[in-house]
Amino acid sequence: MASYKEIFGTNIEVLASDPANPVEGQVWYNSTDNVVKGAAATTSGAWATGGNLNTARRGFGGGAGNATAALAISGSGDPPIYAFVESYNGSTWTEIADVNTGQVGLASTGTQSSAIKFGGESPPTTALTESWNGTSWTEVADLNSGRNALGAAGVDNTSALAIGGGLNQPTDGFTESWNGSSWTEVADLNTGRGLSGAAGTQTSALYVVGYVDSPPGVSNVESWNGTSWTEVADANSNIGIGAAGADNSSVIKFNGGNPETNQTEEWNGSAWTTVASSSQTGYVVGGNGSTANAIKFGGAQSNVVKVFTEEWTGAGAPVTYTFTDS
Repeated sequence: MASYKEIFGTNIEVLASDPANPVEGQVWYNSTDNVVKGAAATTSGAWATGGNLNTARRGFGGGAGNATAALAISGSGDPPIYAFVESYNGSTWTEIADVNTGQVGLASTGTQSSAIKFGGESPPTTALTESWNGTSWTEVADLNSGRNALGAAGVDNTSALAIGGGLNQPTDGFTESWNGSSWTEVADLNTGRGLSGAAGTQTSALYVVGYVDSPPGVSNVESWNGTSWTEVADANSNIGIGAAGADNSSVIKFNGGNPETNQTEEWNGSAWTTVASSSQTGYVVGGNGSTANAIKFGGAQSNVVKVFTEEWTGAGAPVTYTFTDS
């Protein structure tokens, strides 16, 4: 029988741990687990259980990063409000530098090494903005309009959108754009609302469902092209505070409240499709990432704050398998 090297022209890699971002067809020997593993494409998106947060909390506005490198920023234990920040490496959360001001109902976006958080309440409602450089948090220019329960889109601490906001108070449709040093008011949403899912970039974003002043929610979805908001096809349900996606043509929304749900929907740029549900129901969860690689964490179930983490692998994305003799 031909050996692996004779067939593929190379030996199987020996690694102490699984690669963070394996590619389809990659094979390696995990010397810690003493097993051969490989990566193959999934046929459909699915959620998998990840490592628990160190501190249970809810009221995140997005978090930052993805399923292999994420941040959980501030939030509430109902009460208290925490300034804690935790970093995720794909399996465990580690406490790192606190934010300067802990908030609930804040928004945040970016990566594990370059993130931004803004708005929320301590209380009271605030316009505070803090920037993360991978080591510490620095207070930078405030939002023009302080608000809570707002949405965030953006790629790092130099490029972001602050979208909508408001819960159990007059909601607004304000959108502000961040250039790394200041916020500028740009075009408003068509329907002002808060506690919505948001994802994408400063020039290509999606703002999903939400509450207009108070429950019940609305199913409205709006797409941002860098200049203006356009109403697009409604979501199948009006709940889904969590969202992740690279731009306005590729987004998933997940979980929510009134009632609590574990539903996940995926947007392909023209329509919503209900896909695999998460294991945990809940609302006001944190989350970020893309339709191929997303994370959600925390939140609450029946008013009990949770530590749960789940990781999303999208259809077609590589997922790790363990080879056995059978």
